[in-house]
Amino acid sequence: MSVPGLSINLATVRKQWNMREAAEACVRHGITAIAPWRDQVDAIGLDEAVRVVRDLGLQVTGLCRGGMFPAATAELRQAAIDDNLRAIDEAHALNADCLVLVVGGLPGTRDIEGARMMVQDGIEAIRAHAAQAAVKLAIEPLHPMYAADRSCVNTLQQALDMAGAIGPEIGVAIDTYHVWWEPGLADQIARAGHENRIFAHHICDWLVPTRDLLLDRGMMGDGVIDLAGFRAMIEKAGYHGPQEVEIFSAQDWWTRDGDEVLRICIERFQSLCAARQD
Repeated sequence: MSVPGLSINLATVRKQWNMREAAEACVRHGITAIAPWRDQVDAIGLDEAVRVVRDLGLQVTGLCRGGMFPAATAELRQAAIDDNLRAIDEAHALNADCLVLVVGGLPGTRDIEGARMMVQDGIEAIRAHAAQAAVKLAIEPLHPMYAADRSCVNTLQQALDMAGAIGPEIGVAIDTYHVWWEPGLADQIARAGHENRIFAHHICDWLVPTRDLLLDRGMMGDGVIDLAGFRAMIEKAGYHGPQEVEIFSAQDWWTRDGDEVLRICIERFQSLCAARQD
């Protein structure tokens, strides 16, 4: 039985399987959409990753990740741009719906506005190559706890402002984990839809307490996020694409049998993540 509307970000089962094994497991469970990470692609080789996607008939809802633009020197900033150009080529080869950009934090300074300018400059430097390759670039705002080391873009409003300043072809990846708390979220999601900038929708849950700032995301239903209400906002904004489960969980889900993880992802997705019509 197929599971329409569900994608598995392969970070969710990265400790259990390599990319081919994870993709084959998804197909066994009726899941026909995945989002690999670049290190997972590199581990089996890009040509093999392309064969996996083609042979299994998979949709690639995103490639994770590009970004990480801010750097202390011009040479390092150029190296980041060059790496993003390679990421675009990989996304094109995989026919990915978008390249997700985790934009990067502070490059050894206290100048967060300067870091944001480096991000904008970096995206502007790769946009032409992305357009030529027909690869959409999706800025993913991350929760403010990651502002220093992973992303200086921390709200959907910031991401949309930056996308708007760069060009109409730049969009966003909206992850429940990162923006569920944001004041005015409904207005920003509606804005993203009006501007045709919603390129991906990621789901998981926020645990209370959270034991690790990076590696303790919750399975849907185990935390405090109103996932059905969140999806309703997404669909009202005009986006009806897949919901992509992305869970980093060193103490829980990464320690379990991979097939069990996928089975529970499906159960929670079907029971908790459909848009609620208020």
